[in-house]
Amino acid sequence: MKKLQLACVLGLLAASASANALGVSGEVGKEFTYFGAGFGTETGGLFINGNYAHNDDNGDTAGLGLGVNIPVGPFMASVGGRAVYLNPKNQSEGYALAGGGGFSWPVTSSVSLYGDYYYSPDSLSSRVKDYKEANIGASWTVMRPISVQGGYRYIGLGGKNGDRTRTVADGAYVGVSARF
Repeated sequence: MKKLQLACVLGLLAASASANALGVSGEVGKEFTYFGAGFGTETGGLFINGNYAHNDDNGDTAGLGLGVNIPVGPFMASVGGRAVYLNPKNQSEGYALAGGGGFSWPVTSSVSLYGDYYYSPDSLSSRVKDYKEANIGASWTVMRPISVQGGYRYIGLGGKNGDRTRTVADGAYVGVSARF
């Protein structure tokens, strides 16, 4: 019975992913770079995403997320979680299991506003006190499938056991994305 349930869930995930578009993006801030990819991130239903952030002075993070998008009038609300690998510079590697959500609002056919926030407390984190990730910005579709973004991103790894707090991203960024 469990095998049948697992097969049904995997089948629904595969159908959801195949019905929705693949998106890839890259961002550059003053002291960080960020790359992301996802299936189903712009339509209602399940989505899967992954990301990687790098800061020369403070280290790296890499995450894999699963969530659901819920259409609410003109908005798209999302709720989900992600598993994040933490590699702060000159500190021990760790992980975080973060929960959170976000929104997107298509202001016009080519301009959208978006934001999200994910948090992992000490009890769901290893080697850090907490993990925080926030992002807010605007997107302009130049021509389908290409968009440019601008916004503000924050990724912080709270210090624990004498380690200092590391900030992988904290500032404005510009980016580009493609949705297929």
